[in-house]
Amino acid sequence: MKKPHFIAAVLLILSSSNLFAQRNTDIENGKDYPMISRFAGSVMEWYEVKNFDRYFMLSLKDNALDKYEIDGKVTRIQYSSQPEHSVFEIFKSYENALENAGFEILLTLDKTNCGINLSEQLYIGEFNGLNSLPAGKAIKPDFKEGEFAYLSAKKKITDKDVYIVVYITSWDWPLITFDAIEVHSMDKGLVTVKDLETDLSQNGHIAIYGIHFDTGKSDIKPESAQTLKNIAEFMNTHYEKKYIIVGHTDNTGDFDANLKLSFERANAVMNELVTKYNVKATQLRVYGDGSTAPISTNATDEGRAKNRRVEIVEQ
Repeated sequence: MKKPHFIAAVLLILSSSNLFAQRNTDIENGKDYPMISRFAGSVMEWYEVKNFDRYFMLSLKDNALDKYEIDGKVTRIQYSSQPEHSVFEIFKSYENALENAGFEILLTLDKTNCGINLSEQLYIGEFNGLNSLPAGKAIKPDFKEGEFAYLSAKKKITDKDVYIVVYITSWDWPLITFDAIEVHSMDKGLVTVKDLETDLSQNGHIAIYGIHFDTGKSDIKPESAQTLKNIAEFMNTHYEKKYIIVGHTDNTGDFDANLKLSFERANAVMNELVTKYNVKATQLRVYGDGSTAPISTNATDEGRAKNRRVEIVEQ
């Protein structure tokens, strides 16, 4: 009999080989996620962090269960609680804690609005992802889901979106799976001189993701220095050529404001290259495209991140 993986890139419920004998103390090296404390009295059964992974969030579309992907740093924690605590009690505790911490509640699911066996979908069905645990970690063969609750929430912290997913279900005692996803791009954006040479010669332009700005601003952050240095090195060895620096945004916010911001960011890059890295001003001109030239969908965080970029275009 094939064992279902204890997975769900959505929330990855774990059953350790010892889960049927409930732990009395936290698993070694585990720690609670900052901002959101555990349900009082619960014990940590599992702790795992992946610096970058894909993750599937659940949604309801036309009254049917759907999913969408986000990518970033994924922290997964599983707790067990005591039998006297109901799934609903634990759910309301997390919902209140997230709201008090300034999170937007995105979705709540239970048997009243989700007419399927959610565990079958999350453990062994179509919503399984790629982040499976070791093959020996399997749910009980005779497991049948009782009461459950699913909660997802989102908050922007500085310039990063943080998603929290909590899934509570009842076995012999309540099990709580807590996932935190800090959305970011796997590519750190550090463009090399070789990248510039290849992309500009083959495509006539290159998207740059290593130049960083605060949300809604055109001031260049210090961590952009190496990328700017590499661009300048390339341009200073191709001084006979001219380039357009083009700013791009996603479609969030006002169209005209984004158009203005994209130009201001492109202009800031040009000024930095000229004043700090000795690129000739005669080589450069700037343009702001706002949100009019996306290279990915604006319907997801990952897509919007790809659309927020500076491009170097060879004239």
